[in-house]
Amino acid sequence: MKATDRFSLSVDVVARAIGEEAVLLDLDSGAYFGLDPVGFRIWRLMESNPTFVEICDRMVDEYDVERSVVEHDAAALLSELVEKKLVRVC
Repeated sequence: MKATDRFSLSVDVVARAIGEEAVLLDLDSGAYFGLDPVGFRIWRLMESNPTFVEICDRMVDEYDVERSVVEHDAAALLSELVEKKLVRVC
């Protein structure tokens, strides 16, 4: 994951909040995916087409967590979402 990679949500995915978590439906495959509260926050941040650095900056500001942990966890989540075609790298 590069610091300058930008992310956008796939137009073929519908997200619904369930409390602080979310369920994603991939309209192409019919598959459902769940996001915990932190994953859902990252999902919401991607609505503005941020870079990887911008996502990590916001998460560090909002949560009491080390930047290295945020970068590792965000990269893992974003990689999985890109792999499943729920998110695109722009």
